[in-house]
Amino acid sequence: MITLTIMLSFATLLPNVRAINVEITSIEPTSGKVGDTVQIVGTINKTGGLYRIWFDRQKVKETNATGNTVNANFSVPAIPKGNYTIALQDVENNINATAATEFQVETGYYIKTIMMPNPPEQLQENSTVRIQVNVTGGGSNTIYSANITVKVPNPANETYWTVATLTNTTNTGNGTATVVYPNGFYGTPHTNYTGTYAIAFNETATTAVATNTFTIGLTDSTEYHRRQLVDIKAAGYKPNENVTIKINFEEKTIDSKANVNATEGGLILADWAVPFNASIGTYTVNITSTSPNATRKATPDIQNFIVPGFDVNITTRNLAREIVANVTIRVLENETYVLDANTTSDGLAQMKLEIGNYTGKAYYKGENVGQRWINVTNVASLDFYCNLTNLKISVIAVLDGIGIGVPETEIYLTPENKIFTTDINGTTVAHSLLPSVNYTLNVTRYDVSFNVTKISTLLENGTATAWYNVTIICPTFTLRVNATDANSEPINNAIVKVRESMGGLNYENTTVEGIAIFNCVFGKYTLEIYDADGIKLNETNTNLFKNWNISISCKLYGLIVSIKVIDYFGQPISNANVTLQREGLASILHRTTQPDGVATFSSITGGNLQIAVYLSDQTHSCVAEWLFVDSSKAIEIKLEKYVVLAGFLVETSSLITTIIIAATVLLVLLIEIYRRKRLKPQKSSS
Repeated sequence: MITLTIMLSFATLLPNVRAINVEITSIEPTSGKVGDTVQIVGTINKTGGLYRIWFDRQKVKETNATGNTVNANFSVPAIPKGNYTIALQDVENNINATAATEFQVETGYYIKTIMMPNPPEQLQENSTVRIQVNVTGGGSNTIYSANITVKVPNPANETYWTVATLTNTTNTGNGTATVVYPNGFYGTPHTNYTGTYAIAFNETATTAVATNTFTIGLTDSTEYHRRQLVDIKAAGYKPNENVTIKINFEEKTIDSKANVNATEGGLILADWAVPFNASIGTYTVNITSTSPNATRKATPDIQNFIVPGFDVNITTRNLAREIVANVTIRVLENETYVLDANTTSDGLAQMKLEIGNYTGKAYYKGENVGQRWINVTNVASLDFYCNLTNLKISVIAVLDGIGIGVPETEIYLTPENKIFTTDINGTTVAHSLLPSVNYTLNVTRYDVSFNVTKISTLLENGTATAWYNVTIICPTFTLRVNATDANSEPINNAIVKVRESMGGLNYENTTVEGIAIFNCVFGKYTLEIYDADGIKLNETNTNLFKNWNISISCKLYGLIVSIKVIDYFGQPISNANVTLQREGLASILHRTTQPDGVATFSSITGGNLQIAVYLSDQTHSCVAEWLFVDSSKAIEIKLEKYVVLAGFLVETSSLITTIIIAATVLLVLLIEIYRRKRLKPQKSSS
């Protein structure tokens, strides 16, 4: 019992761990050929642990899980056809799980050409071609035979064949064989035609299990640049047969070689140099026999090749090295037009040019803004600097001898017909302007023009520069503010704040005898007046497009507030302590009521006021209330709790109690007198 109790105690202290099964939840696909990709999804027990994937007895994957999840890809290994088990192993816990369905490896058949030239190079007529056939996932230790066919380009409709024995597949199920076409093929195989040849791996005489193609041409490449030699070779002619070779471009013959004789082996061998000024485009080689007993091929010896040019990327920039869009680059070669290219929003013009020296001319808004040499020898990227100038406009106002930038100023620029707005520093930039154009600047604020500046040229000493600077002076005007209180008297030491409506320009001053004077920039402003305690007294708006005087009446300032304290019966209470406190202020004003019960407060700033009344022998207020005061006035405070009696304050409740008691005593006394009179004996009459 003791042992069991200890074991249960320890068990309650162990963390609650839920075991996760090692399992394969899915495999996609469940069949395929050697080299195909397979996805496996599952879980292992060890969080982030190492796992292995086994295909039969081959390890095909080893990595760590994400959490407890396994999600991986692997390739089907080289293995004979058949059904195989896929297993997932949790390495640390040495726990294995197998897939519910076995994977079926299928036999794959392939055919391709090998040792071919890299494009744009190509094989020419009379060439030999190495063809390789391959079997994967075949039977182990099995010898396969491949019936390989080659079909020459249409319309010849000629097919040649041979049989190749693949090497023993051994225990991998893979076998390979290589043949050389046309060597060893039955019939009269050849590569005397230009075009595409079809090759096939035939499992039977009529069924192809794999196909592919290769191409034969007249030239050793499909692309050439200027001054390169085009190597031409054709086969299948009679010895010494005479042919004519023509080079055509855009349906015109640009060169012709006549009386070219075939070799003893029937080959036509020639070359043609691409001219130094050859245009970009597609060219055609055409070989025609001119002999009396001319060879007529089922597929004529005609082939296209191209002069592609090189990619040339030109970025247009102004003199300040900024990108300029919508520039037309006109390219000429020996004063002959070649092409036009327009720059995009990122200033890039893309074109193809062949080897040579070109002249590039830049046009912006119809004006020639630059010229430069473009030397092309290969792929190139270059900058084209245009005679375009940046115009920097500064709008300043002079205040107390110091120039300050004026923000939110609009400048309408013609003939660009664009509006520019100055920033917080009072500057703006018109980018990439033609330097020889006459410009006009119409400068406005709040849609009111205050300056028109004409610029005849952006040239300095006859030369375009990167930056051309213009400074415009914004006018300033005197603003005179007259602040008066509720009694139309000047307010001294009031704080006047002048804030421009669009922001950025702010002024502040203090009134002297009610007057504050400002020197402000042309614009619209909001005026705010505050008392010494920071209470806003009034606010108004004004336009300052000339010298301006403005009076602001602060009807909440300089008020006289009289507080009359009365008792229950409306009699004045003297010597009461009255306090006045404005909302938002810590200071409290104190006054004592006079014999008429009135306490007077002068020079008060109106608003929400708290009024409290204290009696001389009390520390707590008898009454406290909030009132909104917007003008001079008398306010009556009634203390219903008290009554003035013979110059003394008596609580109303005590007085009433006394009166009730006195009245009761008097009533009892009267009743007693009356009763006694009723009981007195009467005298008998004689």
